[in-house]
Amino acid sequence: MTTTARQSRDWSGPALLSYGFRPFFLFSGIWAAFAMLFWIVLLTGRDPLSIAFAPMEWHVHSFVFGYLSAVIAGFLLTAVPNWTGRLPVVGWPLAGLVGLWLMGRLAVLIGGGWPAWAVAALDLALFVALIAFLAREIIAGRNWRNLPVLGLMALFALANGVFHLEAAHGPAQDGYGLRLGLAAVLMLIALIGGRIVPSFTRNWLAKREATRLPAAFNRSDAGVLGLTGLALLAFVVAPYGTVTAPLCLSAGLANLWRVGRWQGWQTGPEPLVWVLHAAYVMLGIGFLTVGAAALDLMPQSGARHVWLAGTIGLMTLAVMTRASLGHAGLPLTASRTVAALYLALIGATLARLLAGLAPGEVWLMHLSAMLWIVAFGGFALIYWPILTRPKRAPKSASRPQPA
Repeated sequence: MTTTARQSRDWSGPALLSYGFRPFFLFSGIWAAFAMLFWIVLLTGRDPLSIAFAPMEWHVHSFVFGYLSAVIAGFLLTAVPNWTGRLPVVGWPLAGLVGLWLMGRLAVLIGGGWPAWAVAALDLALFVALIAFLAREIIAGRNWRNLPVLGLMALFALANGVFHLEAAHGPAQDGYGLRLGLAAVLMLIALIGGRIVPSFTRNWLAKREATRLPAAFNRSDAGVLGLTGLALLAFVVAPYGTVTAPLCLSAGLANLWRVGRWQGWQTGPEPLVWVLHAAYVMLGIGFLTVGAAALDLMPQSGARHVWLAGTIGLMTLAVMTRASLGHAGLPLTASRTVAALYLALIGATLARLLAGLAPGEVWLMHLSAMLWIVAFGGFALIYWPILTRPKRAPKSASRPQPA
């Protein structure tokens, strides 16, 4: 019987195409750094490549839908075979999916004179392919537990389509498409993060014979997820509405209470573990800042960047660094350099939040952008050899077995 590992080993082409996380994680890191650098160019008033959207729309789309689609693709193409027990997508079919993502990035980068429908079609192609892949695997593997993931992916794809529609007829940088896409990803983080953060923490603490372990999922967690969904729905429908503020503030406190039950304070010695807790903490803080913005206590832009850079940026960087090590056969521990990347991204989030509170301090915006580039550019440089070389064989496999 062919296994997931055998399927990957049987591929004799470039190691980059031997598993879904490899090309998509590498290109997402490169894109995140490049998109921020190009955004700085756009802020000078120049557009050397004729982008498909207005500058601000291109900026938000490039991160929410461009960067995130690559990370989600890499995660799903790696995780789904483990969920369902079915074979991964490797080799040239994987190269085809990467090509769809690259076509989408090219379309929004140079499609300024193209028909809006053509740009949208090229950009949405990967989303359609991923939804078809996920639906096929869940149905064939009878993995009904992950149907909510499929639903959230469909919402994310719908949000991207709505964004293109809004951009074709007017401003889209604060439209329904962006808010729906942001809400779908945050709900995905609350759902999947609620599985992996306590699970990885439990494994790490158990190896050290800790007596206090993360609380198991129970009705309280389900209640927090329900409240999170309601708050995000209110944010999508009416981000400045009177109901949105109390719901977001309540969801923020509830998620902070939830992550507090996962014993993150014990994980300080291992950055690969504490960064997951830090990212989930940012989810709760983001709800608090967006709730405060709904009460007109702070600007929406700075408030939302806690979600964008803190929750989404940090959680995706945490997952990419961890998954890349594990699936490459390397020890699950982060070096000081990788820990510095996490701290740089946390610094970028804080600087962007402060820039919203003090709009006259332009240097904070520059600092935030620089730290973002350091975090993701550093990831691409450090993990390039890990993602482009074959998986390291276990040391025990190369040692002679005792007689």
